Amino acid sequence: MRAILSVSNKSGIVDFARQLQDLKIEIFSTGGTKQSLSEAGLKIHGISDITGFPEILDGRVKTLHPAVHGGILARRDLTKHMDELLQHKIEAIDMIVVNLYPFVETVARPGVTLDDALGELPGESDHSAGKSLQPEVWRESAPGGRPLHRKGGGA
Repeated sequence: MRAILSVSNKSGIVDFARQLQDLKIEIFSTGGTKQSLSEAGLKIHGISDITGFPEILDGRVKTLHPAVHGGILARRDLTKHMDELLQHKIEAIDMIVVNLYPFVETVARPGVTLDDALGELPGESDHSAGKSLQPEVWRESAPGGRPLHRKGGGA
């Protein structure tokens, strides 16, 4: 099983990731989340290991790639989808853990600049993909120290 963890609010993410690793789930992550998990001693793969492409534009483009979204959105009950994944050497993603950047909180701060506000926009594409997931993929938006549990067809 494979999971992508990419969160703005990192509260509880280390313990959550440890639970995933205890279940032998391979973890891929982005930027600051990867750094936090690696510093906690966890073995984490960078998202670039999936995409074959570096994070660009100050981290604004990380997971926008067919190898990520194809792995998330493929319907596992459709042979055509699974054949396309195989044809393009894309592996399925079984779980995504994301939360949105604190855009509202950022723009409410006195003296916030346009650059500050725009820096809080990434993350929506993963969240949107998560909303259209198939039952085989588990979406978690706020690990917050909750114990890992079985949900739908996911982990």
